Amino acid sequence: MATVSLRNIKKIYPNTESKGKKKKDEASPEEKVNLQITDEGVVAVQAFNLEIADKEFIVLVGPSGCGKSTTLRMVAGLEDITAGELYIDDKYMNNVAPKDRDIAMVFQNYALYPHMTVYENMAFSLQLKKVDKATIDQKVREAAEILGITQYLNRKPKALSGGQRQRVAIGRAIVRSPKVFLMDEPLSNLDAKLRNQMRAEIIKLRQRIDTTFIYVTHDQTEAMTLGDRIVIMKDGFIQQIGTPQDVFDHPANLFVAGFIGSPQMNFFDAKLLKENGKYAVELGGYKVELSEEKQARLAAANVEAQDVVLGVRPDHIKLGSEGVKGRVDVSELMGSTVHIHLNVLGKDVIVIVPTEGKVAHFPMGSELMLGFDGGVAHIFSKETERNLEW
Repeated sequence: MATVSLRNIKKIYPNTESKGKKKKDEASPEEKVNLQITDEGVVAVQAFNLEIADKEFIVLVGPSGCGKSTTLRMVAGLEDITAGELYIDDKYMNNVAPKDRDIAMVFQNYALYPHMTVYENMAFSLQLKKVDKATIDQKVREAAEILGITQYLNRKPKALSGGQRQRVAIGRAIVRSPKVFLMDEPLSNLDAKLRNQMRAEIIKLRQRIDTTFIYVTHDQTEAMTLGDRIVIMKDGFIQQIGTPQDVFDHPANLFVAGFIGSPQMNFFDAKLLKENGKYAVELGGYKVELSEEKQARLAAANVEAQDVVLGVRPDHIKLGSEGVKGRVDVSELMGSTVHIHLNVLGKDVIVIVPTEGKVAHFPMGSELMLGFDGGVAHIFSKETERNLEW
């Protein structure tokens, strides 16, 4: 097993196209994804610092182009590190070949050999290391048993479903007993039902093989359910590191608040008031005093009254006789809940209402009053987009 340490890691992709070839009005691909451009090239990962404990399950999550897969590939040795230091078990790894890092990687597209059987695919890396046949057979069959693919050992990949192929890819990594297990969006090619099943399988797998995992995904549900800690990235920078509960309850900025949680958090233009030493938020004439916990944090940071962005999650909004008026645009019955889409002060807002076994009907165009408690309000700076509590 192993610890992994990434210290001030940076990845720059050199410019390959001369500036003279580009038309003046043509937007560069780098500009579209908001990555920093320097004279050296495009900065894909910037100032990445992370200490991963032995046997910890870390998830790197963020939108496409944020640098998460690039970071994983640098750990694997498939990408050169432009600057910074990588250590696995306190050993400097920047210049160590991938095969000598004692890691195993599971790819998004399975990367199985089509002409080999499942058994041969799983045994191949051990055969290259000239492990004896009896040991290979034992390791392959143990991994197949863990993953429930024993009955498929004599089949070729084309005869398997997507979920079965992904199990084979994971099994091929397990047999090597690596110090670090790297997984790059392994479930993204599966349908929703199979993704849910495989998520549960990975949780069980983690408990059985007990190694260090670094897992990359763009799916925040995967991040929240799998990770001991999650690392949220945007435009090559780390936005926040914390436990799933931590980043859900205390998002560091507007990006994290909007990215973590489904449906995403509602945002409003509001005012933070400070009256008689007490903080409150005011939204469209509706005033809510913040909880004692939030009061203490804002006071400790000496936050002044100001215009803010107020965030409230859809399941924290209550329907009642007082609050802010909203007009129903659409209501979606989701079984045990109804998702109501409303127009509130010119903003699109989602409210989740439990049906509690009753018929819930919210006609289009009807008006509702929306309220919330002071303990569920998230207050963000309009200028910096940072959470003012932290």
